[in-house]
Amino acid sequence: MVKATLRLMRTAAITLAVGYVGVLALLSYFENRLVYHPVTAAQDWVTPTDEIEEVQFSSADGNSIGAWWLPCPGSQRTALYMHGNAGNLSHRLGSMKKLKNQLNCAVLILDYPGYGKSSGSPTERGCYQAADAGYDYLVNDQKRDPAKLLIHGGSLGGGVAIDLATRKPHYAVSVVGTFTSVPDVGSKLFPWLPVRWLMRNQFRSIDKIASLKGPVYIAHGDRDATIPFEHGEALFQAAKEPKQFLRLKGLDHNDPLPEEYFQKARAFLTEW
Repeated sequence: MVKATLRLMRTAAITLAVGYVGVLALLSYFENRLVYHPVTAAQDWVTPTDEIEEVQFSSADGNSIGAWWLPCPGSQRTALYMHGNAGNLSHRLGSMKKLKNQLNCAVLILDYPGYGKSSGSPTERGCYQAADAGYDYLVNDQKRDPAKLLIHGGSLGGGVAIDLATRKPHYAVSVVGTFTSVPDVGSKLFPWLPVRWLMRNQFRSIDKIASLKGPVYIAHGDRDATIPFEHGEALFQAAKEPKQFLRLKGLDHNDPLPEEYFQKARAFLTEW
């Protein structure tokens, strides 16, 4: 009887172990599908309005990166806009125009590899290279002054924005609803899995933000069900002065930015 019980326990343990390893393998295999949710232009695309110019440029890995350029006549200010992990840049038409009108700046928004009209498939490195290509387009083709450049990112785009700002001259960085790192988010979603050891995509903004030398503006919704509010607070604590934090009261992850966000931005970015 004892031997039979031990055999059953051993069999159950082996079954659980095999199942656990299988779950780990599946998580690793499907990681990019969990992190990135691209929509190609063939799947869904919003036609830009007349004042927007569609542009293409190449990233270091050879991908063609699609972008929209929205001028702001009479203003020397520029915002380089990195969007979140879902959809494509055309879904941010309203946000792009609001950024221009509220902050009186020209705006370049770009798609990552595999999004919209960009070629390739999304990876962390590919996102960084797309941002580099967008930056080079602004400085070299549009002749925009880096000293007048705001690097802006939402959600996943915040991780891209912070990384770019560690390597390229700029005036300020603004991020909304972004994370300390992707594994930090994953560990909350799958606390029973060693996601910190397994994940290839890192976007470790918490390790990079302290090296930023310009103004840092961070906003986060206190009802954010996707990226916990604590991530925004932790990034703010790690950032150096000058810095500003805005608690977006009652707002979830994808809620539109309120007027208060732009009021605080204008008051904080006084030398832009």
